[in-house]
Amino acid sequence: MLGLQVNLSSLLEPLGFIKIFSIFVFASCGVYKGTTTILVSCKGVVNKTVTAAFAYPFRLNTAVFSAPDPTRCSGTWTDFHLVGNFSSSAQFFVTFAVLVFLYCIAALVLYVGYMHLYRNTGKIPLIDLVITVMVAFLWLVSTSAWAKALTDIKISTGPSIVQEIASCKLPGSTCLFASVTGMGTLNMSVVSGLLNMILWGGNVWFVYKETSLHNPSNSTPRSSGIYPPPTGI
Repeated sequence: MLGLQVNLSSLLEPLGFIKIFSIFVFASCGVYKGTTTILVSCKGVVNKTVTAAFAYPFRLNTAVFSAPDPTRCSGTWTDFHLVGNFSSSAQFFVTFAVLVFLYCIAALVLYVGYMHLYRNTGKIPLIDLVITVMVAFLWLVSTSAWAKALTDIKISTGPSIVQEIASCKLPGSTCLFASVTGMGTLNMSVVSGLLNMILWGGNVWFVYKETSLHNPSNSTPRSSGIYPPPTGI
Protein backbone atom coordinates (compact mmCIF):
# COMPACT_ATOMS: atom_id res chain seq x y z
CA MET A 1 0.00 0.00 0.00
CA LEU A 2 1.30 3.43 -0.96
CA GLY A 3 2.37 5.55 1.98
CA LEU A 4 0.80 8.97 2.42
CA GLN A 5 3.25 11.70 3.36
CA VAL A 6 1.60 15.10 3.61
CA ASN A 7 3.68 17.97 2.27
CA LEU A 8 1.64 21.17 2.30
CA SER A 9 4.61 23.27 1.17
CA SER A 10 3.88 22.03 -2.37
CA LEU A 11 0.83 24.30 -2.41
CA LEU A 12 3.11 27.31 -2.08
CA GLU A 13 5.02 26.61 -5.28
CA PRO A 14 4.25 29.71 -7.40
CA LEU A 15 4.76 28.04 -10.78
CA GLY A 16 2.74 25.05 -9.67
CA PHE A 17 -0.29 26.43 -7.88
CA ILE A 18 -0.86 29.41 -10.21
CA LYS A 19 -1.47 27.12 -13.19
CA ILE A 20 -4.76 26.19 -11.61
CA PHE A 21 -5.89 29.54 -13.05
CA SER A 22 -7.29 27.58 -16.00
CA ILE A 23 -10.54 27.77 -14.01
CA PHE A 24 -10.88 31.40 -15.13
CA VAL A 25 -11.01 30.28 -18.76
CA PHE A 26 -14.16 28.18 -18.54
CA ALA A 27 -15.65 30.42 -15.84
CA SER A 28 -15.48 33.47 -18.12
CA CYS A 29 -16.23 31.82 -21.47
CA GLY A 30 -18.41 28.81 -20.77
CA VAL A 31 -21.23 30.72 -19.03
CA TYR A 32 -21.48 33.70 -21.38
CA LYS A 33 -24.88 34.84 -22.65
CA GLY A 34 -25.52 37.89 -24.81
CA THR A 35 -27.89 39.65 -27.18
CA THR A 36 -27.57 41.94 -30.16
CA THR A 37 -30.34 44.47 -30.81
CA ILE A 38 -31.52 46.53 -33.76
CA LEU A 39 -34.30 49.13 -34.16
CA VAL A 40 -36.66 48.41 -37.06
CA SER A 41 -38.99 50.83 -38.80
CA CYS A 42 -41.32 49.54 -41.52
CA LYS A 43 -44.99 49.67 -42.52
CA GLY A 44 -46.94 50.29 -39.33
CA VAL A 45 -43.87 49.99 -37.10
CA VAL A 46 -41.54 52.71 -35.82
CA ASN A 47 -38.28 51.95 -34.01
CA LYS A 48 -39.37 48.53 -32.86
CA THR A 49 -36.72 46.69 -30.86
CA VAL A 50 -35.72 43.35 -32.36
CA THR A 51 -33.26 41.13 -30.50
CA ALA A 52 -31.24 38.02 -31.30
CA ALA A 53 -29.89 36.06 -28.33
CA PHE A 54 -26.68 34.04 -28.43
CA ALA A 55 -24.54 32.18 -25.91
CA TYR A 56 -21.76 29.62 -25.49
CA PRO A 57 -20.92 27.60 -27.59
CA PHE A 58 -21.69 30.43 -30.04
CA ARG A 59 -23.67 28.73 -32.77
CA LEU A 60 -24.69 32.13 -34.11
CA ASN A 61 -26.49 30.61 -37.09
CA THR A 62 -29.22 29.49 -34.68
CA ALA A 63 -29.82 33.04 -33.36
CA VAL A 64 -32.52 34.89 -35.28
CA PHE A 65 -34.01 38.36 -35.63
CA SER A 66 -37.74 37.63 -35.70
CA ALA A 67 -40.43 39.89 -37.13
CA PRO A 68 -40.88 43.18 -35.24
CA ASP A 69 -44.68 42.87 -35.23
CA PRO A 70 -47.43 40.25 -35.78
CA THR A 71 -48.03 41.47 -39.34
CA ARG A 72 -44.35 40.91 -40.17
CA CYS A 73 -44.12 44.46 -41.49
CA SER A 74 -47.20 43.88 -43.66
CA GLY A 75 -45.69 40.67 -44.94
CA THR A 76 -42.36 42.15 -46.02
CA TRP A 77 -40.17 40.88 -43.15
CA THR A 78 -38.00 37.80 -43.53
CA ASP A 79 -36.40 36.34 -40.41
CA PHE A 80 -32.65 36.84 -40.40
CA HIS A 81 -30.16 34.46 -38.77
CA LEU A 82 -26.80 35.62 -37.52
CA VAL A 83 -23.82 34.36 -39.48
CA GLY A 84 -21.28 31.85 -38.22
CA ASN A 85 -20.84 28.74 -36.11
CA PHE A 86 -17.91 29.09 -33.72
CA SER A 87 -18.75 26.15 -31.47
CA SER A 88 -15.70 24.10 -32.42
CA SER A 89 -13.19 26.74 -31.32
CA ALA A 90 -15.16 27.68 -28.21
CA GLN A 91 -15.73 24.10 -27.06
CA PHE A 92 -12.13 23.10 -27.73
CA PHE A 93 -10.92 26.06 -25.66
CA VAL A 94 -13.26 25.44 -22.72
CA THR A 95 -12.97 21.64 -22.73
CA PHE A 96 -9.19 21.84 -22.78
CA ALA A 97 -9.25 24.28 -19.85
CA VAL A 98 -11.45 21.91 -17.84
CA LEU A 99 -9.12 18.97 -18.51
CA VAL A 100 -6.08 21.03 -17.50
CA PHE A 101 -7.83 22.08 -14.30
CA LEU A 102 -8.58 18.46 -13.42
CA TYR A 103 -4.99 17.46 -14.19
CA CYS A 104 -3.71 20.22 -11.88
CA ILE A 105 -5.93 18.96 -9.05
CA ALA A 106 -4.64 15.41 -9.53
CA ALA A 107 -1.04 16.64 -9.65
CA LEU A 108 -1.45 18.65 -6.45
CA VAL A 109 -2.75 15.53 -4.70
CA LEU A 110 0.36 13.69 -5.87
CA TYR A 111 2.72 16.44 -4.73
CA VAL A 112 1.07 16.97 -1.37
CA GLY A 113 0.53 13.37 -0.34
CA TYR A 114 2.91 11.22 -2.36
CA MET A 115 6.06 13.31 -2.79
CA HIS A 116 8.29 10.32 -2.16
CA LEU A 117 6.88 8.60 -5.24
CA TYR A 118 7.60 11.63 -7.39
CA ARG A 119 11.17 11.87 -6.12
CA ASN A 120 12.00 8.16 -6.10
CA THR A 121 10.41 7.20 -9.41
CA GLY A 122 12.29 8.51 -12.44
CA LYS A 123 9.38 8.00 -14.85
CA ILE A 124 6.91 10.31 -13.14
CA PRO A 125 8.98 13.51 -13.62
CA LEU A 126 9.50 12.54 -17.28
CA ILE A 127 5.77 12.08 -17.75
CA ASP A 128 5.25 15.42 -16.02
CA LEU A 129 7.68 17.05 -18.47
CA VAL A 130 5.97 15.60 -21.54
CA ILE A 131 2.54 16.67 -20.31
CA THR A 132 3.80 20.16 -19.46
CA VAL A 133 5.24 20.66 -22.96
CA MET A 134 2.06 19.36 -24.59
CA VAL A 135 -0.20 21.51 -22.44
CA ALA A 136 1.86 24.66 -23.14
CA PHE A 137 1.59 24.00 -26.88
CA LEU A 138 -2.14 23.27 -26.74
CA TRP A 139 -2.72 26.46 -24.76
CA LEU A 140 -1.15 28.32 -27.68
CA VAL A 141 -3.28 26.49 -30.25
CA SER A 142 -6.59 26.71 -28.38
CA THR A 143 -6.14 30.34 -27.35
CA SER A 144 -5.21 31.40 -30.89
CA ALA A 145 -8.23 29.61 -32.33
CA TRP A 146 -10.57 31.11 -29.75
CA ALA A 147 -9.13 34.62 -30.18
CA LYS A 148 -9.80 34.43 -33.94
CA ALA A 149 -13.33 33.09 -33.30
CA LEU A 150 -14.01 35.89 -30.80
CA THR A 151 -12.98 38.49 -33.38
CA ASP A 152 -15.44 36.98 -35.87
CA ILE A 153 -18.18 36.84 -33.21
CA LYS A 154 -17.77 40.56 -32.57
CA ILE A 155 -18.10 41.24 -36.30
CA SER A 156 -21.13 38.95 -36.69
CA THR A 157 -22.99 40.58 -33.79
CA GLY A 158 -21.85 44.17 -34.39
CA PRO A 159 -23.18 47.10 -36.45
CA SER A 160 -22.33 45.44 -39.77
CA ILE A 161 -25.25 43.00 -39.39
CA VAL A 162 -27.70 45.74 -40.44
CA GLN A 163 -26.20 45.74 -43.91
CA GLU A 164 -26.84 42.00 -44.23
CA ILE A 165 -30.57 42.02 -43.41
CA ALA A 166 -32.50 41.96 -46.68
CA SER A 167 -35.74 43.19 -45.10
CA CYS A 168 -33.97 46.36 -43.98
CA LYS A 169 -33.14 47.24 -47.59
CA LEU A 170 -36.76 47.28 -48.80
CA PRO A 171 -38.41 50.63 -49.64
CA GLY A 172 -40.04 52.11 -46.57
CA SER A 173 -37.98 49.99 -44.17
CA THR A 174 -35.01 51.12 -42.12
CA CYS A 175 -32.89 49.42 -39.48
CA LEU A 176 -30.50 50.92 -36.97
CA PHE A 177 -28.02 49.03 -34.86
CA ALA A 178 -28.85 49.56 -31.17
CA SER A 179 -26.52 47.53 -28.95
CA VAL A 180 -24.75 44.29 -28.23
CA THR A 181 -23.94 42.75 -24.86
CA GLY A 182 -20.44 43.58 -23.68
CA MET A 183 -17.81 40.91 -24.23
CA GLY A 184 -15.35 41.89 -21.53
CA THR A 185 -15.50 38.45 -19.93
CA LEU A 186 -14.72 36.83 -23.29
CA ASN A 187 -11.74 39.15 -23.69
CA MET A 188 -10.60 38.08 -20.22
CA SER A 189 -10.84 34.43 -21.27
CA VAL A 190 -8.37 35.11 -24.07
CA VAL A 191 -6.03 36.90 -21.66
CA SER A 192 -6.34 33.98 -19.23
CA GLY A 193 -5.48 31.56 -22.04
CA LEU A 194 -2.36 33.54 -22.93
CA LEU A 195 -1.38 33.74 -19.25
CA ASN A 196 -1.75 29.98 -18.89
CA MET A 197 0.35 29.44 -22.02
CA ILE A 198 3.14 31.60 -20.58
CA LEU A 199 2.99 29.90 -17.19
CA TRP A 200 3.08 26.39 -18.60
CA GLY A 201 5.77 27.29 -21.13
CA GLY A 202 7.93 28.92 -18.48
CA ASN A 203 7.46 25.94 -16.21
CA VAL A 204 8.95 23.51 -18.74
CA TRP A 205 12.47 24.35 -17.54
CA PHE A 206 11.61 23.84 -13.88
CA VAL A 207 9.99 20.48 -14.60
CA TYR A 208 12.98 19.50 -16.75
CA LYS A 209 15.32 20.09 -13.81
CA GLU A 210 13.42 17.44 -11.84
CA THR A 211 13.99 14.73 -14.45
CA SER A 212 16.88 12.33 -14.89
CA LEU A 213 17.68 14.12 -18.15
CA HIS A 214 18.99 17.08 -16.18
CA ASN A 215 19.92 15.37 -12.92
CA PRO A 216 20.88 11.71 -13.39
CA SER A 217 20.82 11.17 -9.64
CA ASN A 218 17.01 11.52 -9.80
CA SER A 219 16.85 8.16 -11.54
CA THR A 220 18.45 6.44 -8.55
CA PRO A 221 15.90 5.23 -5.95
CA ARG A 222 16.19 6.99 -2.63
CA SER A 223 15.02 6.03 0.82
CA SER A 224 11.59 7.14 1.86
CA GLY A 225 11.12 10.49 3.50
CA ILE A 226 9.74 13.94 2.85
CA TYR A 227 11.62 15.79 0.12
CA PRO A 228 11.36 19.38 -1.03
CA PRO A 229 8.46 19.95 -3.44
CA PRO A 230 9.13 19.65 -7.18
CA THR A 231 9.06 22.78 -9.27
CA GLY A 232 6.53 21.22 -11.64
CA ILE A 233 2.78 21.56 -11.51
